[in-house]
Amino acid sequence: MDNIILVAGATGNLGGSVCKHLVKNGARVRALVRAQSDQEKVNELRKSGVEIIAVNFADEDGLVSVCKGVSCVVSVLAGLREVIVTAQSQLLQAAVKAGVPRFIPSDFCTDFTQLKAGENRNFDLRREFQALLETSNIQATSVFNGAFAYVLQYGIPLLDTKGKTIAYYSGKADWQIDFTTIADTATFTAYAALDDTAPRYLRIAGFQLSPNGLAALTGRVFGEHFKLKEQGTLEQFSAYIQKLRTENPDGENQLYPQWQQMQYLYSMYAAHHHKLDNDRYPGINWQTAEITLNEISNNKIA
Repeated sequence: MDNIILVAGATGNLGGSVCKHLVKNGARVRALVRAQSDQEKVNELRKSGVEIIAVNFADEDGLVSVCKGVSCVVSVLAGLREVIVTAQSQLLQAAVKAGVPRFIPSDFCTDFTQLKAGENRNFDLRREFQALLETSNIQATSVFNGAFAYVLQYGIPLLDTKGKTIAYYSGKADWQIDFTTIADTATFTAYAALDDTAPRYLRIAGFQLSPNGLAALTGRVFGEHFKLKEQGTLEQFSAYIQKLRTENPDGENQLYPQWQQMQYLYSMYAAHHHKLDNDRYPGINWQTAEITLNEISNNKIA
């Protein structure tokens, strides 16, 4: 039987890349899109050989119909509760009713199983969906990739290219932070979608880098060592984030309010992979930390 992979969230950067690698590996790909999806991206998917299916997630019969004959559903949906919990649950229920054997949820992030509830709002939504997933009669595989490598280019405190500083927290100067590019995450996920023996969790990192390691690398890439800047303890940082969250209730309806961005940084220092599954699928040329910083340096110069 042909491998038919259904991808939800295909018009995003990660979802589009997953589709590309699935097609490259001989799979038939169905992409679920909404009426308001970017038509230029939809057309690009169609031209690459992806079957486009417009769907309303509230239409259970329609979802069940498009799930028929599918060997794996890959969710790359992004959003708040109405997406991560509600829409993804609708997709899960349709997949189960259609007899789809496997489901890859939108868990592309730090390994939130190591975190306590409340430490990252967006991860808590994934944890809530995970509870529903565990009770369903379907084989699930979550791909934890740590932080996406592109976050380093946005001037976050971890790598402040203007101030030439690297933020870290007490006792964490040698803490290995997990990073993976979107392209590498997509390649690995495509392989996982075609792997009927994939386990419940797969943990990857294109590179693992500590603040001390990052400081040494900036010396080679930028020509000067960035200064390590201690920010206090993680407990103090967590308390500050909670204070900002309490003071900004409107942020609960925003995908990336300031306090949520801080929660992502907190998560980088609170959880990391102890063992990697990078070698499960040979042939992936993982992008290194040095190449990533060189790209940031070149963009900065440009």
